Amino acid sequence: MPLILTHGWPGSFVEFLDMIGPLTDPAAHGGDRRDAFHVVLPSLPGFAFSGPEVQPDWDNYRTGRAWVELMTRLGYRRFGVQGGDAGGAVAPLVAQAAPDRVIGVHFNGAPAPMPPGPLTAAGIAELSEREQQIIKTMADAIPAGTGYMAVQTTSPQTLAYAFTDSPAGQLAWIMEKFKAWTFPESALPDEVVDRDRLLTNVMLYWLNAAAGPSAYQTYHQRGGWGSEPNSGVPTGVINFATDFGIRKVAETSHTITHWTVIPDRGGHFAALEEPELLTEDIRAFFRPLRD
Repeated sequence: MPLILTHGWPGSFVEFLDMIGPLTDPAAHGGDRRDAFHVVLPSLPGFAFSGPEVQPDWDNYRTGRAWVELMTRLGYRRFGVQGGDAGGAVAPLVAQAAPDRVIGVHFNGAPAPMPPGPLTAAGIAELSEREQQIIKTMADAIPAGTGYMAVQTTSPQTLAYAFTDSPAGQLAWIMEKFKAWTFPESALPDEVVDRDRLLTNVMLYWLNAAAGPSAYQTYHQRGGWGSEPNSGVPTGVINFATDFGIRKVAETSHTITHWTVIPDRGGHFAALEEPELLTEDIRAFFRPLRD
C-alpha cells in the first residue's frame, strides 16, 4: 500500500527516519510482511529542500492538492495518508481533494477541530475525567504557548532575517518547542530524542534558510485551522500523553474508525519519541483497509 507521510512544524522529514525501515520492510524488523508500505516522504512547501514558495495562495488546501498530484505522478492510484501537527492539518485535505483515491487518513495527535470544538456545556459534562482535564489543560496552555504562532502568522519575514543570520537563534526558536512538547516536559529534549537527530532537524532549517519560508506555511493559513467538511474517508487517531484528542470532538468532522490512547508515553513529536508505537498503530489502522 502506498503511504504518504507529512511532518509538522518545527519538524522535517527527519522525524520519520526511524520508521521508514519498519514501514517498508516489516519482516526485517520483526513484523508481518503483509503490513508493508511504499512510503512517500515529502517536505512541506518551504521546509528543508522544498520551496520556498512565495505565491500567496500556497496554504494547506493547495498542499493537499499537491500531494494528490505527487502521488499521481508517482503512479499510485490509491494510497493512505498520515500526519501530525501541520501534517495533520494537510492530511484530511488530501482526502477532501481525492476521497475516491485515499484509502484512509491516520493522525498522531488531535485532528481539528481542537477541543472543546462544537461541544455544548452538556456535552462537555458527559466526557470522561481525562477528557475534561484535556479541555482544562488546553485552556491554560494555549494563551501561554502559542506566541510563536502569532509571530509566524503575522511577521514571518522578520523571523527570516533574524534566524538566517543567527544559527543560535534558529536553534533556540525550535528547541524551545521540543522542550515544551516532548514527554515528559521535565526532561531535556536530548534526554528524549537523540541529540544528533535534533541538530540535524535544526540544520535543515538553517542551512536552507527555511526559517522564513516554513513560517509562511502558518502565515498563508491566517488562522484558518478549524474543522473541515468530513471527507467520509476512514480515519484513525493515536493520542500520546501530551496530545489533546477527544474522540467525540473528532467525530464531528471525521469518520473515526480507529482510536488509540496511550496516556503515559510519548509527546507531540511521536515519530521521534515513540517510533515503534506510532508504526504499529499505523499498521493496525490500515490493516483492515487493504485490498
